[in-house]
Amino acid sequence: MGVPIIIMFPVLLVFTSREQWYPQFFVVARFWAKIVLYGCGFIPMVSKEAEINRKQSYMFVANHTSMTDIMLMLYCVKNPFVFVGKKELAKIPIFGFFYKRTCILVDRSNQKSRKEVFDSAQARLNNGTSICIFPEGGIPDDESIVLDDFKDGAFRLAIDHQIPILPLTFLDNKKRFSYTFFSGSPGKMRAHILKEISTKGLTQSNKKELKMATRDIILQTLENDIRK
Repeated sequence: MGVPIIIMFPVLLVFTSREQWYPQFFVVARFWAKIVLYGCGFIPMVSKEAEINRKQSYMFVANHTSMTDIMLMLYCVKNPFVFVGKKELAKIPIFGFFYKRTCILVDRSNQKSRKEVFDSAQARLNNGTSICIFPEGGIPDDESIVLDDFKDGAFRLAIDHQIPILPLTFLDNKKRFSYTFFSGSPGKMRAHILKEISTKGLTQSNKKELKMATRDIILQTLENDIRK
């Protein structure tokens, strides 16, 4: 993960110095993600139920089981987007330096931090950049959990800005690269891009319904794969 960042450091430093250059940084980030995935022996395989509109801003959401979720999301989606993620990841050497320069960081124990996330997300959306949130809010300690409960943030933002939810399901990331030491293996890393879910006309009173509908779609895809 660190080697390509070191090699591309000057380019990354330039593209992260100004917010208006984020689309150029995003292209480089997608290239980095491919290097990491293929370099680890993972073979990304993407299936789609619908095409992503390159001119549309989305709220991208997916199940969260592995550090590789970040790379696979970058691999799958060509629309420039910004991750909303926990501030702890900024402590990772090398990766964390660019993570905090390009992502929207949240301290979930701090109410002020959560308010700042919404302000930052609004500014990005106004510039035509999409947002990506893993709505489980973290990776469950119990790896037998297929899909944890979803937090509200992604759905509150999507409704506030009237942008569609675009769910993705990552089917193999836990098996390929989990947080259990000495586990995982090279091989296929499948992602399934689902149909978008409209938020047009929805209000915050519909937030719970939207959250549960999105979770059910991702969970159904995971369970169908388990039964195969």
